[in-house]
Parts: sequence; structure tokens; C-alpha cells
Amino acid sequence: MASHGRTATTARGPRLPDAVPFDLTTVTRLSWELGSQVVSDATLLSEWEHVTSGRTLAVYDATDHTVVLGVRTPVGRERFFGATKDDVDAKRSRLRDAENWRRCEQ
Repeated sequence: MASHGRTATTARGPRLPDAVPFDLTTVTRLSWELGSQVVSDATLLSEWEHVTSGRTLAVYDATDHTVVLGVRTPVGRERFFGATKDDVDAKRSRLRDAENWRRCEQ
């Protein structure tokens, strides 16, 4: 199967999907099993929808200094990434300002 856009892992490590309007300095790809288990007990901080592709991005509070990002495709496939709260907070304005992302009601 062909891959379009940047890959999920590069020479410098895992990366967020192309549709996400920012990169993070350090991001860890979590297995589906671990990511889904962590977010089932975590507080949802925010959820966003990419209006042209139908992808969603959910930000969960995992620990005092860590968040888990859950990216879901329109067909329901999920990927989970761990990142520091500080990194995500520093990039949050890019998500708010992106024309093709809107915050979902909680």
C-alpha cells in the first residue's frame, strides 16, 4: 500500500500525521493497546476535528507533565502519541489558528 505525506516515523523518531498543524520536539508513539488503556482513565482536555479530512485529534491529561494525543481517521483507525504538556501547550495556538481545524464541543 502506498503512503502519502510524511511518514509516522523518521530518522529523528516518530512524528504526528500530516494533518496535525504542528510538530513536537519529542513525541513517543504508543501502541494502540497502551494508548487506548491510558485514555480510558484519563481526562479529555480538548478535542478537535479536521474539517476537510474528518480526522479528529484528542488531547488527554495522562500525568502531571504528560499528555496523550489520540488521532482518529474517518474510518476509525486510532494512533496514540505521548508528549510533554509544555510542548503541546506551546503549539496549541497553531491548532486554534488553523483554518481547517475546529474545536469540538465537550
